[in-house]
Amino acid sequence: MSYKFNPYLSVGIDVGADFSMMSIALPNQQLLGKPFKIIHNRLDSLSSAVSRIKKAEELNSLKARIFLESTGIYHFPLFCYLKEAGFDVFVINPLISNSSRNLNIRKVHNDKFDSKKAALLGLNPNLKVSLIPTDLVLNLRNLTREYFNLVDSRSAYVNKLLGQLRQAFPQFLGIFSKVTGKTSLMILQEYTTPQNILSANKEKLIASIAKISRKGISTATKKYEKLTKAAREASVFGHAVDSNFYLIQHYIGFIQKYDAEINHLLEQMHQFVDTHEDEPFVKQIHLIESFKVAGFLSAVTLMCEIGDFSAFQKPKQLYAYFGLDPEVKQSGNFNGTNVKISKRGSRLARRTIFTMALQSISRDRKGRDTNPVLRSYYLKKCQSKPKMVALGAVMHKVCNIIFAILRDNKPFEIRTPEEHCLKYTKFKLQAA
Repeated sequence: MSYKFNPYLSVGIDVGADFSMMSIALPNQQLLGKPFKIIHNRLDSLSSAVSRIKKAEELNSLKARIFLESTGIYHFPLFCYLKEAGFDVFVINPLISNSSRNLNIRKVHNDKFDSKKAALLGLNPNLKVSLIPTDLVLNLRNLTREYFNLVDSRSAYVNKLLGQLRQAFPQFLGIFSKVTGKTSLMILQEYTTPQNILSANKEKLIASIAKISRKGISTATKKYEKLTKAAREASVFGHAVDSNFYLIQHYIGFIQKYDAEINHLLEQMHQFVDTHEDEPFVKQIHLIESFKVAGFLSAVTLMCEIGDFSAFQKPKQLYAYFGLDPEVKQSGNFNGTNVKISKRGSRLARRTIFTMALQSISRDRKGRDTNPVLRSYYLKKCQSKPKMVALGAVMHKVCNIIFAILRDNKPFEIRTPEEHCLKYTKFKLQAA
């Protein structure tokens, strides 16, 4: 069956923060006029752009298709505006547009040239375009990305706090398993210096430790004894000036503010999910949550980065989208052996998959495997591969599991390779 190609006008728009450049190309790759500047905060400029496109449609008796390069957030208002004006609007992945940057020998990169390049690129009928997420996905995606931004900023202040303690009060770091725990922060906030700890009322401090940690008096007393011992040793090793303890208080204040904002963002995510329980997207979030190592945040993050799962037909497409696919280094008889993952996809998705892979191969406090199948697979890989390479293989397995959960629309259940083979054989026999 022959395929009939319908010619169209290709409108390429290079999107910026405050303005964009627009170029129009005919099916024969001839450009119409000069690039037009669209100023985002002026309605007359936006309406002029629409008029130019419609006039070009009338003069050439062709329908226009508009192509914008994805810019994270700046392209979306323009996309919606042109969509509402009745045009067919598409978003191009920056990786695709960047790969065709050097259309000529000269090294040229400016807004006008980029708009022309987008217009010519749009004439390719096989061009792959990105799907636009729904408002629910956009809301959750904005919240999850801000959540991780705040977590990273908080980590920076935690590292600064640790740096001050290593200089002024290094013995304190060995008392609590987590320096940012409630009990640890309470002591650093209220007492701060070793001298204040030694001069504090014993009964009052023990009672405070017991109340914050929700442990008994005997456990709190042992913690108090460790604290006083550390405070006495600080006079022997550790050099502190007044600014050290001021900065300790300063950093704790920032950490607590970040904790409050992070918790608030998490509450907002729960609220969005709870109010859209009937949406297929939310049902897919709950399906991923059925995977034991995937909590609420991991499930929401992955689904927000995936967007519309219907765009993926094979597991390889999904982990290529996440940037987990290997870089291929081959030329002639040369085959590269030092192969790494491409890291060209979603950074947050890779971060989430990495965490899930780590948890999958771990054991709980009682020594039980979190996921016996994946842990066994990891240990087998470690016999012939470095640990990080073996963990990368587990990440691929985790990605395949997520794909299977969403493809089959069924909750996760642990199966051994033998059980998989048996089930597949039964399926083939029934199909025959």
